[in-house]
Amino acid sequence: MDNKIDSVDEVLKRGREVISAEADALGQLALLLDGAFPEACAAINQVRRQLVVTGMGKSGHIARKVAATFAATGTPAIYIHPSEAGHGDLGMLSTGDVLLVFSNSGNTPELRAILSYARKKQIPIIGVAARRNSLLIDLADIQLLLPRIPEACPVSVAPTTSTTMQLALGDALAMTVMDLRGVSKNHLRALHPAGSIGLALAPVSEIMHGADRLPLVSEDAGMPEAISVMTSGCFGLAGVIDRTGTLVGIITDGDLRRRFGVLTTAFAREVMTQAPKVIPADMPAGEALVFLNDNKITAAFVVEDAEVGPRLPLGIIHIHDLLRHGLN
Repeated sequence: MDNKIDSVDEVLKRGREVISAEADALGQLALLLDGAFPEACAAINQVRRQLVVTGMGKSGHIARKVAATFAATGTPAIYIHPSEAGHGDLGMLSTGDVLLVFSNSGNTPELRAILSYARKKQIPIIGVAARRNSLLIDLADIQLLLPRIPEACPVSVAPTTSTTMQLALGDALAMTVMDLRGVSKNHLRALHPAGSIGLALAPVSEIMHGADRLPLVSEDAGMPEAISVMTSGCFGLAGVIDRTGTLVGIITDGDLRRRFGVLTTAFAREVMTQAPKVIPADMPAGEALVFLNDNKITAAFVVEDAEVGPRLPLGIIHIHDLLRHGLN
């Protein structure tokens, strides 16, 4: 092969060329977006039944992923293989749907049946293609044009740059529609109950150690009692509460070292660090892990609301609890 490469430097150079070419294509795609993009987002946002996504070949792989992204972010969506559509799967497409079609050339013959069916059923068609004069763009109600850019393939045949742009455009549509719908973290968690995403979105209140494990002492407690609570609690700290049960301070190993000379006679209120870092009970577990890491602490008390009202401790979370559940 004329384009064969055999040195490490050439391999690195070629890899960087491909990534740079595709990055440049995405920049051109962003600049090419026009009024058709908001139209497409509005049509998908207002879909009465579901979004149906289709495409053939490599465009089909992209279409399948885009459908999955929409479904995962609050928009009912399915993928239909265009060839299978012509053998009975057209029944999956119905009035109330929106059809999103990916095709680089816009003239993929396998798309003709599903496009014709959608036109007959007056189902809105969003077409994504690089050729303005093509079957898909002619039949589409909303036309999303890709810039005409050579593929990263050395002979410009293997879909590379074109599919990268299709994927990015699909993600842009899905994320924008997600924002239009006002999809919340709670909504996303309902759609992702399992796996690392579900865990990261789970509130800390579902993972924390509850009230029966709280290492708490009164602010008037002597330090021998506070140290006993610290060592028996397995968290390496003790929370200090006032007469109302409000968390007013925290005692850690660092506090003990700083006040080592008076530990036998001091009270908890004299050794504690005031206004400790706390975590609200509804904070997602993924954010809690970031919070602990950013503040360089291994554990924190969980309170009902960290910003409003008294800080009544509900539980405690240790960084090892989060790591043990699979967060990283």
